[in-house]
Amino acid sequence: MSAATPPRPPRRRRMSRAERERQMLDVAEEVFGERGYRGASMDEIAERCGVSKPMLYEYFGSKDGLLMACVARSQAELHEVTQKAVAGATTPRDVLWRGMVAYFSFIDSHSRSFAMVMQLLRNPVGGPPETPEAIEGIRRQQTALISGVLATFAAGAPADAIEAYTEIILGASERLSVWRTRRPDVSVERTARYITDFCWHGLSPYFDEAAGIEEGTEAGTEEGTEAPG
Repeated sequence: MSAATPPRPPRRRRMSRAERERQMLDVAEEVFGERGYRGASMDEIAERCGVSKPMLYEYFGSKDGLLMACVARSQAELHEVTQKAVAGATTPRDVLWRGMVAYFSFIDSHSRSFAMVMQLLRNPVGGPPETPEAIEGIRRQQTALISGVLATFAAGAPADAIEAYTEIILGASERLSVWRTRRPDVSVERTARYITDFCWHGLSPYFDEAAGIEEGTEAGTEEGTEAPG
């Protein structure tokens, strides 16, 4: 009696171009975060992806192009998560709260690449020349989102107040993200509460006038989030 023929191993499904590109960007983000831009090599990224280096170049053209693709993807994803977060808000303070939670949660999930971007900002010579402009593009995108939301909820606020608080929120968010790399014990929700409380004292008079909301109204919280301070 002959031995049974062993079953054939299942055929691996071939990745689509979009899936392969997403995998390459995921791996590149990890390697750039671990090694820094200058220390990362296309050889290592290709090896971790399980593809040839020529294929990596076919998709992105160069290491500079790969980094810019990572930054562009982060820009699109950050805009999407923060936009969705503030869309669900019903009060001005809730807008700040939800937006900040979404922002810091996003930074947490991209902590290594965020550290690399901050390093490139401090030393732009170490990366591709397009890096500062690409990062400014992320800031401009968030500026448009924040200023638009503030102007909607505080229609009576002067333009310079909207611009000033937009810059305050952007700058504070970035610096708090850096601070949290040294204080991992501070939760996303507590960090969001700090910046929400700080900005609310300056913004609430404009919100009060526009929406009839009393100063000190607490943002709504959802199950699993930290209670407002």
